[in-house]
Amino acid sequence: MPSWLDTSRRADHWKAADESGRVECTLCPRHCKPRSGQFGFCRVRGNVDGALQTFNYGKSVAATEEVIETEAVYHFSPGRRILSLGNIGCMMACDFCQNWSTSQVRHLDPAVVKFYSPEQILEICREHDIRMISWTYNDPVVWHEFVRDTSRLAQKQGIRTLYKSAFYIEEEPARELVECIDIFSLSLKSMNEAFHRQVTKAELGPMLERAKLVHRSGRHVEISQLVVPQFNDRMDDVAKTARWVLDHLGEEVPLHFVAFHPAYKYVHVGRTPLETLLEAREVARREGIRHCYLGNVYREGLSDTRCGSCGHLQVARFGLTSTVVGIRPDGACAGCGRAAPIRFPFEGLSPARAESDETLPARRERLYRWTPEVRSVHLVAAEAAPSAEVTVQHQGIRQIDRIRLGGGLERAIVSRAGEEDREIHVSWNHDGEIRILPVLDRAHFPVTDQVADAVYRPLAASTPAAESL
Repeated sequence: MPSWLDTSRRADHWKAADESGRVECTLCPRHCKPRSGQFGFCRVRGNVDGALQTFNYGKSVAATEEVIETEAVYHFSPGRRILSLGNIGCMMACDFCQNWSTSQVRHLDPAVVKFYSPEQILEICREHDIRMISWTYNDPVVWHEFVRDTSRLAQKQGIRTLYKSAFYIEEEPARELVECIDIFSLSLKSMNEAFHRQVTKAELGPMLERAKLVHRSGRHVEISQLVVPQFNDRMDDVAKTARWVLDHLGEEVPLHFVAFHPAYKYVHVGRTPLETLLEAREVARREGIRHCYLGNVYREGLSDTRCGSCGHLQVARFGLTSTVVGIRPDGACAGCGRAAPIRFPFEGLSPARAESDETLPARRERLYRWTPEVRSVHLVAAEAAPSAEVTVQHQGIRQIDRIRLGGGLERAIVSRAGEEDREIHVSWNHDGEIRILPVLDRAHFPVTDQVADAVYRPLAASTPAAESL
C-alpha cells in the first residue's frame, strides 16, 4: 500500500511569499509560510519547490454510514442516512481532540488512511442509496480541494452535502464552500479568545465572521459547543455563546451543548455532568434561544423538538435516534398548524431501520452490551471481505437494523435506541469477521476496539516524514 505522503497535487489558495522560495498559504487564518521542503501547521499542506502542495487530496479514514444526528444537525431530514468521511491533519490542535490519532499527523498510523477519488465517493452513495455526504471527524478545512470538488460533483447528481467544522478558514475559500455545501454544522467551542489561543491554538474572530457569512448565504446552519469541564463550562461562557447566536444568527438557529469525554491530553477530568448540560440549556433558553439541544446524551425527552407556539411534540429523540411524531405531511405542526422548524422532515425515513420481527439467515453472530461509556459502535467489515448483509437486533425494544457493508463501504454506526435497549445481537451472512469498535462521542472515529486507546497515551517521537517533506 502506498504511503499517504507518496502523492500530492497543487493546492489552491496560496501565493509566493518572498524571493527565498517561501510560499504563503491563504486557506486558513494562520497564513503559514513554509520554506521549500516544509509543511505548514496542519502537516498536510507543504512547499514543494516553491509551490504549495496538498498531500491529503482523496485521503480519508474509512467511509462510514451514519445518521445526520451524528453531526449535531436536528432541523434537517431527521434520521437521514449519511456517508461520513474524515481527512487527516488539522488547522487546529485542540488539547481535548477526540480524533487526535488522525488529526495530529505526528501520531498518524498510515494503515488507517484510505484513498478515494470524487467519483468513487459518489459511486458508494449510489451503491448504497445514500443521498447525503458529510465532511466530518477531523475538521475538513484542510481537505478543502477534495471537499469542494466532490461536493460540486455531488450537487450535479442531486446528493446533498454537510460540513461539520469550527470553520477556521479565510473568506475566499469559505465562499467556495457556501456555493456547494447544503448544511453547515459549526462548532464555536467557546466565546473566550484566551481559551482558543491556549486550547485550540487558533483565533476566535475569524470563526465568528465565517459563521455569519454562512448564515447570510441562506444555507442551513446549526451551532454546537462542546462543554469541557474546567475549560468552558461556566454559565457566563454559555450565556455569551447564546447571546452571540441570538445577535448574529437569530433565535431560530438551533444551539447544541455537547457532552465532552476525556481524550488526548485532557484526561484528568471526567465526562461532562448531565446537570451541567441541563443548566446550560436553561441559561440559553432564558437568553432567548428557541431550540437548544443536548448532545452525547442518551436520555428520553432531553433533545426533543416541540412547537414554539403550542408545545406539541414534533420530533422525539433518544441519542442518535429520531422519530417524527407530530408534523403533518405539509410540514406544519400537528398540534396548531404553525410551520415546523424542521426542513424536509420526512426525507430521512429509511426502510432499512424500522420496527420489525423479520430476521435474515446468518452464518456468524455476536452480542454487544451497551455501557455507560459506550452507547454507539461502528460495525466494521474487513476491507477484502465480500458484501455483508448485517442484521442488528436491539434487545429489549422492537427494532431491527439492516445494514449492507461492502461496495466501498466498510463501516456503519449503530446506536442505543431507547432506555430499554440494553444490548444488540449482531449477525451476518458470510464467514468474514465483523469488528465492533466503540464510539465514545458522536463525532469520534474509532481506530481500535480498546476504549482506553481512545485517550491520550505517551507516544513515540514524531517521524521525520511528519515534520518535513
